Amino acid sequence: MKLTAKATLQIQKTINEVFEAIVDHEKMTKYFISESSGRMEAGKELSWEFGDFPGKFPVKVKEVQPDKFVSFVWDEDTVVNITLEEQPDKSTVVKVTEGEKELNDKNLEWCIGNTFGWGNFLDCMKAYLEYGIHLRKGAFDYMKK
Repeated sequence: MKLTAKATLQIQKTINEVFEAIVDHEKMTKYFISESSGRMEAGKELSWEFGDFPGKFPVKVKEVQPDKFVSFVWDEDTVVNITLEEQPDKSTVVKVTEGEKELNDKNLEWCIGNTFGWGNFLDCMKAYLEYGIHLRKGAFDYMKK
């Protein structure tokens, strides 16, 4: 049995607005990361920082299909796939999967944590795109103590 972290959410914005919020590092810093070394483009290796977690995280972009799909690796064992689906009302369903890993206690903890993390990513993106709110600001300050 393999483990895959998954999260899905509908955002009331056009597919292009959602796509740009994912690949444009300046937009992503308004809702999820604190810094990025550049735009997500196929073949690029980026560095992400989270203001609430220490360190830099390498991101290797595998594939980008405008307004459809983004795939990257930030853990040598796993691939993150983000799929966008336009809805009849011009809103966008965003599906994130990250995996796969063998079933064991360590990877089960990883799956639970990363499923929460991708849900948080989607919630933060929705709040930013629909309402201009930065949900992550201060959300993890308690972890710094």
